[in-house]
Amino acid sequence: MIINRYLIDEISRPLAAVLGVLVTIFASYSAAGFLSDAVNGLLPADTVIELIALKTLIALEVLIPISLYISVVLSLGKLYSDSELTAMFALRVTPVRVMGAVLTLSGILALMVAGLSLNIRPWAYVKSHELSARAEAAVTFNDMEAGTFYEGLQGDRVIFIGQRHSLDKPAKDVFIQLMLDHRTRIIHAQRAYQENSAGAHDDSVIHLIDTHVYEIGRNQAENDRTLNGKEIVLHLEQPRIAPLIYSSVAAGSVQLGRSDSAADIAELQWRLSTPLSTLLLGMLGVPLSRAKPRQGKYAKMGLAILLY
Repeated sequence: MIINRYLIDEISRPLAAVLGVLVTIFASYSAAGFLSDAVNGLLPADTVIELIALKTLIALEVLIPISLYISVVLSLGKLYSDSELTAMFALRVTPVRVMGAVLTLSGILALMVAGLSLNIRPWAYVKSHELSARAEAAVTFNDMEAGTFYEGLQGDRVIFIGQRHSLDKPAKDVFIQLMLDHRTRIIHAQRAYQENSAGAHDDSVIHLIDTHVYEIGRNQAENDRTLNGKEIVLHLEQPRIAPLIYSSVAAGSVQLGRSDSAADIAELQWRLSTPLSTLLLGMLGVPLSRAKPRQGKYAKMGLAILLY
């Protein structure tokens, strides 16, 4: 038991370090896109932090197995290079016993990964979808930056601002497309601004100055029309948060098991594969860590990465 605890402890220390580095890299990479939206006023700071945390939580089912794999190769490689394992083998500690210690740690981590994949993963996807939809619905005309197409949640409108020096200044060269029952209405305004009284939860009241309106019928019975106006007041209903559309990644594991959809089956197989890969990668690291005395603990890292 002392030897088993020693081997597990030797693997756990680099495991924590490698996992910490990989989580930091992944979180930093995920933050890049969210932070750009936060700078443009499209995502509150607390929402950005939550989305990054949720994406990182989802990624743990992949980061934990690869961290275990690297840690086994590094830690056992160090024990081989320091001749510690050679001394253990001389004391009748068999390679099977070393494999057993690694398998014990891998089994514990596999159970954690199974919980992440089967339960935490769908919850995190549902939560992230809700946060994204809520943040998108809260965007008003005054929050919109120039050079970006802003599409409504239902696809019924698109707004594009050509120029805007700051969010508190009127927008210039504004295009708005509205999808009506039988027509497509396209509005181009030289300048536009939103009334200050309109809040994030109220309908947007937008004043359009020097406008050209084009109404295009979507069937032969509708005639096209044009209109020029000095000023038009446009009332845009603030988007409401619609019910989430079904997604395999956000569905519960029990629900996936009862489904015949190919996407659902593939998602369920992915969730079941992650704990299995944790066990396999942990055991694969044992033979790959074998090194000659004084060869160096990094001797097999190139081969290990190539095999992964």
